[in-house]
Amino acid sequence: MADTRPALPPLRDVIARHGLAASKALGQNFLLDEQLLDRIAAIPGPLRDAPAFEVGPGPGGLTRAILRAGAKLVAVERDRRCLPALAELEEAFPGQLRVISGDAMQVDALTETGAGAHIIANLPYNVGTPLLVGWLSAEWSPLPWWQSLTLMFQMEVAERIVAKPGTDHYGRLAVLSQWRSDAKIAMKVHRSAFTPPPKVMSAVVHITPKPAPDGVQLKFLERLTAAAFGQRRKMLRQSLKGLPGALDALEQIGIDPQRRAETVSVEEFVDVARILSR
Repeated sequence: MADTRPALPPLRDVIARHGLAASKALGQNFLLDEQLLDRIAAIPGPLRDAPAFEVGPGPGGLTRAILRAGAKLVAVERDRRCLPALAELEEAFPGQLRVISGDAMQVDALTETGAGAHIIANLPYNVGTPLLVGWLSAEWSPLPWWQSLTLMFQMEVAERIVAKPGTDHYGRLAVLSQWRSDAKIAMKVHRSAFTPPPKVMSAVVHITPKPAPDGVQLKFLERLTAAAFGQRRKMLRQSLKGLPGALDALEQIGIDPQRRAETVSVEEFVDVARILSR
């Protein structure tokens, strides 16, 4: 079958023609390898006619790959220099792409895409974690409005998201990411793949939601993990003594208060938060 996808100029040519040097202030690092970008866009699974949301498309490398996969994409770009290049993609993929000029921290993705969207992004390093926490903290009833998250992070952040108890990277971000989601590192990306190369390695994290455990309110899980990991080297009996009901909950469940937060599993944190939620 003939390839009917539009012929597009090389990304390096687009960057040169529009003068799109990556902005350090905006946390930009561009990916130019189109085969790699197609592999990233394939991680969520089939995207034909599916709603998708992208943050920080820059010159449109990953945007191209998502559009080639057939998604109906909304992309939010803060850097106005990139808008002409993205407008060219709007023309090349008629009816598939809508670009919003603005700050993703101020955009309601649900309103823009509707429910069931796949969020796919090479996130700007300076807003990646706050955006992730916002999506993970959205209302679930019993699932969130998004269908999956496929996000590029610095390797250290990716390791914190997927960390297991007893490891150095295990903390609040791991609990928040895993208590009602499955999170995995889907792909590691060498720093040399970016222009300009960042100082650290990167990884693509893929997160899929699962129904929230019954009887647990997020606000109590957040308070619990904030207290526990805020003084992670202290025993739970010390770090949780200021949180009403927490020590009693440990006793009910049979968790030794002499343990430290990094040894407590996601499931155990959920069990304590369930008692606090009552």
